[in-house]
Amino acid sequence: MQPSTLPRGIRYHSTRHAFGLPLVSVAIGPDPEQGEWRGHARGLLAIGDVATGWIALGAIARGGLALGGLAMGGIAIGGLAIGMVSVGGLALGALALGGAAGGLVAIGGAAVGYYALGGAAQGAAVISAMQQDSAAVDFFALWAPFLPLP
Repeated sequence: MQPSTLPRGIRYHSTRHAFGLPLVSVAIGPDPEQGEWRGHARGLLAIGDVATGWIALGAIARGGLALGGLAMGGIAIGGLAIGMVSVGGLALGALALGGAAGGLVAIGGAAVGYYALGGAAQGAAVISAMQQDSAAVDFFALWAPFLPLP
């Protein structure tokens, strides 16, 4: 399909701005007038196919708080999450929580990190199905007392 034959998507940008960005930006679907196949929202709150903002929600989301299929940011939640704190199917970050997690502190089914907790965990201090390091038990007992530990 040519951009001119695509159905029109949704576009909204608030008139109020802060820090040079609209407070709310929504860009979902194609925009034939701009020749865009997918919407890219940019704002403090960004919602779109691709979203960039302090709070970003989209298939690809980048921001302070990012939620999406591919999420990148300070706090990232998504299928593939990359951030300081990441939660997702595959989570990569300083604190990573997910099915497969990699980071300084990793918690997940398959966890790789300095401190790792999971069914199959690898790292310097590990709690897994096969081993329980005392350093890892002490660390997780201090920082995550709500977790059931051996």
